[in-house]
Amino acid sequence: MPEVRRRHLAALAYEVEARGLSWRFAGPAESVLSVLGPRTRRQVMVVATPVAAGWSYLWPGGGMADVAEVTHVADQLFRLLR
Repeated sequence: MPEVRRRHLAALAYEVEARGLSWRFAGPAESVLSVLGPRTRRQVMVVATPVAAGWSYLWPGGGMADVAEVTHVADQLFRLLR
């Protein structure tokens, strides 16, 4: 399961970096993705967690989306952190 979590977080890291955001893995076993808006210095922590038959991303403020929507999640984080 940690490998699957990391794969989903890595996919999101790739997408947020493509939008000019900074990121790093954090937490125990690098289980959290820390995303930073370089200009605003705002930060958000994202987790990937099993939900029913799949996986979802969760972030503060009620953010939740299926990992299949990784580009949509990256767009939302960009809007949040710019």
